[in-house]
Amino acid sequence: MSASPFTDLPLPAAMQKNLTSLGYQQMTPIQAQSLPHALEGKDLIAKAKTGSGKTAAFSIGLLLNLNQRDFGTQALVLCPTRELSTQVAKEIRRLARFKDNIKVVTLCGGQPIGPQIGSLAHGAHVVVGTPGRIQDLIRKNKLDLSRCTTVVLDEADRMLDMGFFEQIEGVISHTPKKRQTLLFSATYPDGIKQLSKDLQDNPVEVTVEAIHSTSQIDQRFFALNGTRKEDALSRILGHYQPESTVIFCNTKAQCADVADHLRAQGYFAAALHGDLDQRDRDQVLVQFANRSNSILIATDVAARGLDISDLQAVINYDLPRDPEVYVHRIGRTGRAGKEGLALSLYRDSEEYKLEAISEYQSLTLDQESLSTLKKTSDELPEKPAMRTLAIAGGRKDKIRPGDILGALTGDAGIAGSAVGKIDVFDFVAYVAVERSLARKAHGRLINGKIKGRRFKVRIL
Repeated sequence: MSASPFTDLPLPAAMQKNLTSLGYQQMTPIQAQSLPHALEGKDLIAKAKTGSGKTAAFSIGLLLNLNQRDFGTQALVLCPTRELSTQVAKEIRRLARFKDNIKVVTLCGGQPIGPQIGSLAHGAHVVVGTPGRIQDLIRKNKLDLSRCTTVVLDEADRMLDMGFFEQIEGVISHTPKKRQTLLFSATYPDGIKQLSKDLQDNPVEVTVEAIHSTSQIDQRFFALNGTRKEDALSRILGHYQPESTVIFCNTKAQCADVADHLRAQGYFAAALHGDLDQRDRDQVLVQFANRSNSILIATDVAARGLDISDLQAVINYDLPRDPEVYVHRIGRTGRAGKEGLALSLYRDSEEYKLEAISEYQSLTLDQESLSTLKKTSDELPEKPAMRTLAIAGGRKDKIRPGDILGALTGDAGIAGSAVGKIDVFDFVAYVAVERSLARKAHGRLINGKIKGRRFKVRIL
């Protein structure tokens, strides 16, 4: 089926213009199938995985229904984790640029509740967050959902896995009976059917096969045959030299060990695991996404919701037991028509895992010997192209990406082409600059002003 352009949809000119400026031209399968129904106000069950473009599939209709002059909460998006909530809120803000003053607030557990109560005091058109924290705020009479006409359950199956069934139903009981409810889920277990039956009215069902076709991914499996695992990993990295790699381990301890091993060899690598606090986690993800770190080592739980574009390679340091988990891991590379590389290490005792993976994909696997890889030269690995600066001010200080870009590039400053990704959080902002210009950029920011104010800045 050929892709349909967004111009096929009956959207206002201002929204079409914003979509084009954000690079939204052709609809993904989930957008093409769900948007027409969502725009008609129908309830929807959509089966789709992370990375399929589902945020735009539910946000476009949601934004069109907002009354800017009413600062009551008119739309609610429930997500299983803080990371996904943050990612979704960020995308909704981008999509909302065609309307003035749309306020999107993120409400998640694991962060202080005070500032969240403060944000709600000024009203919010759209609330994105986790069920537990949202239920707390309703209980404290700080969040009123009586004017909420659109409810989205994102990654509903994961919310059920995490035991949120009762919280979800409790939260939604505070919204009007007459509302639109959109349910997105990668799988369709019995709990989802029950949730839909309880919360939805005659929903349209849409299914999109996994967007991550493995046909773009070159899968290779290397038998250890007595080689130490960390040595085998170094050999793989030295041979293929990918610019961006996610390495999967099965335990947090293994992640930390692999990160230490690679850093000792001169790689720019960071571990992502459940013991990190939110600030450190954000920092690790930002530095990987903006090309200041070239290797991310993660467990499956820590990598949930991770959506990095242009990822060149996925390495399975530890093979997972479940072939579906394997396919989900490697689906993070080889996206949007690009070639991807999936490299896996295994012991003889794990042959059964290879058979399961082969059967699951109906594919003959490419098993190779490590001896086919050329040995690493003694040169240090190449440094990543970018370096990150952390600014001690963020969204709450009314800082926007354009303010940071202006402070760096204005009056004989740094060329705009040397500035990479800019991420603005509530109380901190990160900007990537070309590595050779990091000190100059740091000097400009500490000696200059952003939004008429001076902020502390450090190079990470």
